[in-house]
Amino acid sequence: MRALELQGSQPLSVSANGESSATIVISKEGWNQQELNISKRTSLTLKNETESEHLLILERMAWSDQAATAAEVTALQIFRDLFSTEALRPGEHISVGTQTVLFTDLRHSTRLYREIGDATAFGRVMNHFDVLKKFIAEHDGAIVKTIGDAVIAVFRCPANALVAMLDAQSALANPGEGVMPLQLKAGLHSGPCIAVTLNDRLDYFGSTVNMAARLEGLSSGSEVIISRTVFEDAKVIELLKSKIYEASPFEMTLKGFEEEQAELWRVRRVS
Repeated sequence: MRALELQGSQPLSVSANGESSATIVISKEGWNQQELNISKRTSLTLKNETESEHLLILERMAWSDQAATAAEVTALQIFRDLFSTEALRPGEHISVGTQTVLFTDLRHSTRLYREIGDATAFGRVMNHFDVLKKFIAEHDGAIVKTIGDAVIAVFRCPANALVAMLDAQSALANPGEGVMPLQLKAGLHSGPCIAVTLNDRLDYFGSTVNMAARLEGLSSGSEVIISRTVFEDAKVIELLKSKIYEASPFEMTLKGFEEEQAELWRVRRVS
């Protein structure tokens, strides 16, 4: 139990052998602080010994399974669509915990502009953004920003990110009749991120983001490159047990991460 204008709170525990009645006193010195053990059906007497009225709040201390953290909310496309102006104060940065960061890029996009003309190619690139936004939103992710024909997005669940990109690659490679197919390069890495406001947009920085960018560059456009942290996620492990996908491991040294060999996997859809 707490009050809006008083520091501290009065702890209460509920058990079968708790007291059937109890008294809570609010004094100028604040709360008693000693935990009261009460039964599930009890009578509470509240005594206000201060000179002011108080609004008292009785609440559970357990974390609600309906609660959502800032990291989870900002990784939803609907939040960014509805509250695009919500951002951190300029100069502020916060750790948002573990995120799965996605980088994508269209393969041979420069050649696409030469072969079919600027206007047609630009329209095809814009359509590919719509496809990506659709699959990212359907799998509880959010587009952070686009750079040229590249996309940066975040997900709370690595398995959702992987399925979203494999589905997007398939959709772009097999469009409707008369539409040129596209190859989408994609890289995924999970880890801690720093959230900042850049150009009036909530953006992410840190080693996790840098690693994901490196992995995208290794993709041929027919598979998603994932890091060890993504591969070892429990839901990803379960996903890769199916005969729908296959994962091929490889190792290499990445620019900016020369101190260690990165363990990576190429994941593609096989059926």
